[in-house]
Amino acid sequence: MIAVSDNLPAGARQPTESGDCIDENDARQAANWVAETLERLSRSSFRSSFTLSPHDAEYARRKGRELIDRHAHEMLAQRVGAAQPAKDGRQTPWRGHPVFTAQHATACCCRGCIEKWHHIPRGRELSAQEINQLAGLIMAWIDRDLAAHPAVTGERDGWAAPPENPKDAGAEQGGATPQPRRRSDAAGHLERSRRHPDNHHADGASGFIQGELL
Repeated sequence: MIAVSDNLPAGARQPTESGDCIDENDARQAANWVAETLERLSRSSFRSSFTLSPHDAEYARRKGRELIDRHAHEMLAQRVGAAQPAKDGRQTPWRGHPVFTAQHATACCCRGCIEKWHHIPRGRELSAQEINQLAGLIMAWIDRDLAAHPAVTGERDGWAAPPENPKDAGAEQGGATPQPRRRSDAAGHLERSRRHPDNHHADGASGFIQGELL
């Protein structure tokens, strides 16, 4: 029997989602990048207007962090990973899955937003490392949003888990599902975000509203 430990020795390399390994310095740099990027995103009134709907938050808590993390990697690879994604700029729904909302909140929703915010150029495939990086940002945003709106009962994979909802048992990854109407905030960010698909992703769009990077 081989004994294993959860504690890595100094300088040890840790596996990533893709199976590659990163050392502790790389992990620290990645964590710093996520924290700095979330802080930068918080200064955009558009990006900071997003929050998970009650339905999507419940879905995330019920499915658990590990599965949502896998969905994040898969959705990034499928929807924005190609050099020229299909319908780029309109390929990410506004909601229906927690990752979709997080993609818009973190500017990982299309290659144009990824280029403007994360300086990854269009016209080439995303590398596995870049997908890992963006997925880490998405998961950190979901972690923060769920922590800001805690559920009442239970814990699961670091997320509070409300009771199972039988009506949602058949919901599939990325599928559009009925959700409660959300009340907009006083600044009207929700209404603007719903109008936004036709201008902030459009070819030739400036990427700015009232001087702000979207």
